[in-house]
Amino acid sequence: MQIREAPRRAAPAAGALRSPMSAMMLAMFATMASFYVAGRLWQDAQNRVYLIKELDRRTGQGQSAISVDDTLKVVACRQQGKRLTSLEMELAAAKHEGFVGKYTSETNTTYSKKKPLIVIGIMTSFGRKNYRDAVRKSWLPTGSMLKKLEEEQGIVVRFIVGRSANRGDTFDREIDDENRSTKDFLVMDDHIESDEELPTKTKNFFANAAEAFDAAFYAKVNDDIYINVDTLNAMLKTHWDKPRVYIGCMKSGEVFSESTHKWYEPDWWKFGDGKSYFRHASGEMFVISRAIAQFISINRSVLRTYAHDDVSVGSWMIGLAVKHVRCVQLFDEQRFTEEEFCEHCVIECTG
Repeated sequence: MQIREAPRRAAPAAGALRSPMSAMMLAMFATMASFYVAGRLWQDAQNRVYLIKELDRRTGQGQSAISVDDTLKVVACRQQGKRLTSLEMELAAAKHEGFVGKYTSETNTTYSKKKPLIVIGIMTSFGRKNYRDAVRKSWLPTGSMLKKLEEEQGIVVRFIVGRSANRGDTFDREIDDENRSTKDFLVMDDHIESDEELPTKTKNFFANAAEAFDAAFYAKVNDDIYINVDTLNAMLKTHWDKPRVYIGCMKSGEVFSESTHKWYEPDWWKFGDGKSYFRHASGEMFVISRAIAQFISINRSVLRTYAHDDVSVGSWMIGLAVKHVRCVQLFDEQRFTEEEFCEHCVIECTG
């Protein structure tokens, strides 16, 4: 009898046994690799944060650095300011053409309270208290009457003075003491008082006044000039709606190139072979409208000054569409020579 052996089963393939194990190992390896990479990335990020903080600490920058966004905001604000100035000029020009708004000096009795008619800056200096007292005794009221002049007529008056080169010395203390008593000063802390810097002082006054007071006009006056406030008030109201006006005794004169001369002009060669100044308002007193004061405020850092403040201001007017107004046109100019006219002009302006 033959015995048949049962057929043998085929052994399972080695790949079949290893497949589940390989997948599990691969999954574990991938998971560990992910944790490793994530850990390294987190560690690198922490290192970068630490290095940035350490750099800021050592350089002293920290949060004080201005970002690009902040810089763009500053630029945008400046552009908006220039645009606002342009719109105000256009509005004034529209009024000049006959477009009258609801808010005028004739229809609004509270005009002076909301918007001063004029800010008058009396240029003074150290050691001139006698001149200031003479002004206070003649045409400039004091105390409550000064406040009444501002509220009822819209006329703001301040003595303009800078600081001593030796900050806090006797000169500065005398001005501070006087101001505490009279309260009629505008002290420019950023200006060093000196005769040579009068053109810069006048420029800074107009710039600061335009920023501090929303007036229709701004005037520069010497502290030895006396003003008839009523006459000035009436004159300005005939010009307040004009876009850009420059009011004063318009004159010209010789440019002196000799360094020993009282009126020596270091830049004399810029005025041509004729050595004659262009037409400009005499320095005793002149008035500009708000649009011009704003122009000076915006461009103060690039406006060129000459040896004299009246010539400096007149040079800024040349490139602008400005109406030059001869002081007060209440008398026949043909009766006078130029020198006589200027003399009468100042008297007429100041009373």
